[in-house]
Amino acid sequence: MAIRGPRLSYEDLREAADRFLAEHGVAGQVPVPIEEIVEFGLGINIIPLPGLHVSHEIDGFLSADMTEISVDLHVFESFPTRYRFTLAHEAGHLVLHGEVLKAAAPASIADWRKFVRELAQPDREWLEWQAYAFAGLVLVPRDSLARAYRAAKQAADEAGFDLDRNLEVARQYVATSIGKVFAVSAVVVEKRLGYDGIWER
Repeated sequence: MAIRGPRLSYEDLREAADRFLAEHGVAGQVPVPIEEIVEFGLGINIIPLPGLHVSHEIDGFLSADMTEISVDLHVFESFPTRYRFTLAHEAGHLVLHGEVLKAAAPASIADWRKFVRELAQPDREWLEWQAYAFAGLVLVPRDSLARAYRAAKQAADEAGFDLDRNLEVARQYVATSIGKVFAVSAVVVEKRLGYDGIWER
């Protein structure tokens, strides 16, 4: 299936994420209230579904009419950072790929899986990368990340971790510390620090 979404650079996605935060009146707010944005700002219902990940190997999906985000019940109840990222990821699909998804109109989980399977691999990878990047940029905005990094680096120095030597344990300490500030996983923080080139500063 040949469905081509917009080819956006990382800076394009950053601008889209910044606009998204500004439009919802939360620019500079940490942690970003993504659940409230989805429910009240976008008017999307969040539907916890038992066994979604086990049965379909996905944490969540956006309905064809863009009115619901279904999320795996176990993720919803037990993994708050993953739940928040799933919401931001699906919001990314809405903001970036809404027209593409409306054209495909997957009306059920089975239809959604068929749609994803039939996408050309480069198109699927491009759409997913954009949604992942958008989610990270929304949940961990650049200016707030830079401030949090400086604070975490100082705390790491005081705790005896030599971040300047790029020790893995020091990076993990910093990423975990920053993750708590933004209510995201350390992995999300590591990717954002890498994309923004902050590790090397």
